[in-house]
Formats: sequence, structure tokens, C-alpha cells
Amino acid sequence: MIERRGFGSGPDGAPAYLYTLTGPKGLVARVTNFGGIVTHLFAPDRNGRLSDVALGFDSLGQYIAGHPYMGAIVGRVAGRLTPGSFTIDGRKYPLPLNQGPHHLHGGHVGLDRRTWAPAIVRRQGHEALQLSYRSPEGEEGYPGNVDISVTYSVTELNALEIEYEAVTDRATPLSLTNHSYFNLGGESSGDIGTHRLQILADEYAPVTADLSHTGERRPVEGTPSDFRTPAEIGPRIGALNSGHGDLYLLKPGGETPVAAARVFHPASGRTLEVLTTAPCVQFYTGSGLDGSLVGKAGRPYNKNAGFCLECHGYPAAPNFPGFESIIVAPGQAYRQTTAYQFGVSGP
Repeated sequence: MIERRGFGSGPDGAPAYLYTLTGPKGLVARVTNFGGIVTHLFAPDRNGRLSDVALGFDSLGQYIAGHPYMGAIVGRVAGRLTPGSFTIDGRKYPLPLNQGPHHLHGGHVGLDRRTWAPAIVRRQGHEALQLSYRSPEGEEGYPGNVDISVTYSVTELNALEIEYEAVTDRATPLSLTNHSYFNLGGESSGDIGTHRLQILADEYAPVTADLSHTGERRPVEGTPSDFRTPAEIGPRIGALNSGHGDLYLLKPGGETPVAAARVFHPASGRTLEVLTTAPCVQFYTGSGLDGSLVGKAGRPYNKNAGFCLECHGYPAAPNFPGFESIIVAPGQAYRQTTAYQFGVSGP
């Protein structure tokens, strides 16, 4: 069952709610229709104790005041769309630059800052939360009216499953993701250095010093970016693109989510497996956190307090050949599914 309570009002005055989704195996997720933000995620450790493993805040006001996309839906295009413009059918579309030279995560007021229309739907015999939003023609510079729905389910496999669907009336780039920051020791437990990470990718997409995409593909073999064998995050952070992390290119999949990454926290025994239909996963180390934001436990989020595993398309695909297209045309449905599946391991 899904419970709902009031969560204030968005900047547009529309009501915001906080929904609690409780799964049969112990996982509890809280999601607000403002930005589609996952505010809390309680997962059991090896002794069955629940801890909140998602960074975030207790009040809507803290999200409205500004934050680094914690738990939110981002887009229309997730990531940095280099060089801040694209061309479709001979027409160039310049986009607003909201982080230095970059158009990042959909612009100044992306999907993370919109109030979505909520509904309770059925998924595999259980209640699920579906959020809907119409992104109008010209919003943040993008063409087309795009009708988007994002559905959150807590499954019998102890996973938070997120299904993205959209249709458009004009060709437009579209590549959505969830931007949750995770710490499997608990959202206020310190940095992520002792987590062990595995990313099931043979290639990554390099960027320049200012994080602009180059359109290249490089093998991970022989580089600090190689997480094909599980490795502790801490010793690698400094070598990962100036401590930021990398965008990994996954093997072609289909309509069924397949494993992209796995994380293990030895102290708690918690595991996280990320399964997706998306072609890329961005590993972000939380390097931009600087202690200025105070989380739910009343403690500041310092550098590397959480990690992200953002599943989406190659953000600059409209401008570089050789990557799966993120252009969606009229009559073509956009679909993507990602599941964050929790478990335990070890004695």
C-alpha cells in the first residue's frame, strides 16, 4: 500500500505530497511529486536493521532552496549536453548554459524543479506511484510538447524500480534519469570510501578538463576507471576524472533491465545492484558536496558523502556519431527502466 501526506507547495503554488511505498521485503521509499524526488530510502542491513541510504532533506523548502539534484528526475537530457546546442533537420537549437559552458540536466528549471501530477496505479499486483508532466514546446530551449510519465514501484525483489515513458509531437532529445545519492552505511554515516564498486562496462566516455564530452570511446582496461572487478572506491577517487567520476558505456541491452553496477558496504552488509535498459551509467563520487547542505540527521554532507549511479543515454549523442541516438520522434515512444535492488551479503 502507498500512504500520502502533505509536503507543502511548489514554487508554482501547486500542492506537493510525500508518498511512502513499502515493499514486502523491508524496503521503504518516500517520493514527492515535486521533481519526482526520492527523499528517503530505508534498506535493511545484514541484521535486519533499517537505515536511510539516500541523501536528502526532510522539508520541501530545503529542496526548493537549491540542491545538487538529490533524488530527482533530471532532464529533458540528463548529463552535460556538449556544446550546449544541437541540430535537428537543419535547425540549430541553442540551450541555456546553467553550469559554466554546459547545459546540464535540462537547464535552469529542468524536470527536477517541476511539480508533477500524481496518481496511484497497479504494477504486477501492487500499488505504484505514477507522476506525469507535460513539458511544453520551448521549455528550456527544447522543441516539442513532451508528455512524460515516471512510475515508482517497490518490488518483491527489494528494488525501487523506476519506469520512464514519454511521447512528443516534434523531434526532440530526451534522456531521463534519477539522480539519487546513495550511502549504504546510512545517509549521515560519512564518506563512501569503503564501499566496493563493480561496474559492468568495458568502455567509458572521456571528457575534457571542464567536463565537456569529446565523442570518444575508450577501453577501461589498464585505467583507474576499470571497475569490472569489484574495488574499494576510496583509493580510486582522486584518479577518476579529477575526482568527479566517469560515464560508462554499457553493452547493448533490450527491453529487460540488465545489471550495470553493483556496490557492497562491508560494515553493514548492504548491497546495491543497479539494473537498467539505458545504454550508459554515470558514476559520480559526490565530489561537489562541500558541507554547506545539512541532511536529514542534522549533519552536513561533506565531499564524497554519497555516490550516484545515473542511468541514461550519452548526453551529447545529437552532436557525435557512433552513439545510440537520444532523439525521439513523433509516433515513437520513449521508454527506459532502471531498478535499484537492495540486498545483504556476508556474515
